[in-house]
Amino acid sequence: MIAIPALDLRDGCCVQLVGGRYEQERVRLKDPIQVAANWAEMGFRRLHVVDLDAATGRSTNRELVLALLSRCRMEIQVGGGIRSEAQIDEWLSAGARAVVVGTKAMEEPAWLRQMAGRYPGRLVIAADVRDRQVLSRGWQEALPLDIAQAIAGVNDLAISALLVTAVHKEGQMAGTDLELMEEVVGASTHPILASGGIARPADLEALAKLGVAGAILGMALYTGALDARGIAKEYST
Repeated sequence: MIAIPALDLRDGCCVQLVGGRYEQERVRLKDPIQVAANWAEMGFRRLHVVDLDAATGRSTNRELVLALLSRCRMEIQVGGGIRSEAQIDEWLSAGARAVVVGTKAMEEPAWLRQMAGRYPGRLVIAADVRDRQVLSRGWQEALPLDIAQAIAGVNDLAISALLVTAVHKEGQMAGTDLELMEEVVGASTHPILASGGIARPADLEALAKLGVAGAILGMALYTGALDARGIAKEYST
């Protein structure tokens, strides 16, 4: 299993939210480029970048994401408000390892199937989940879709991975939803990236035992609850 730091962008800053709620921002760092450099120096090989402003339609951090792609030494997967083929093509052409699509993918399965065919192995499908229900538009809207249905809908597509975020655990430092992650690992034909609530080495150990391919780490890294160097070394493949 590989550990992947999250770099969530808001107003040009790197932030961490509690419970996926924009009014509950706990971490704000003014230099995301330096933050990325710090994670690379500590030994992390991959970075998960999300433009929160684009995801919610507030604004965009496009130039900052382009700067990260050109200057960061890690492999980067980019997400947040990506709802067109032109955006997918732009990020891949700019050097992204993969593009993360969520809202559009969940709301328009025909579009997702078309994009997966055009960019095989380059898309990560994001399923943001609160109490088994899939959310969209930056966690603000609930779709009439549960996680089991979402997984079934993408199992035959040529995607890179399925990213499942336990939004109800996000940023709370209380452990992830292991029951949910066990279910999705068992149901999915694709590698699973897990996110939300990972706070202790025991959480990572449990996810690895379930067969999770990657863990997206946010609050626990930014608050120092996890030893970044140790985690980067232990979970590097």
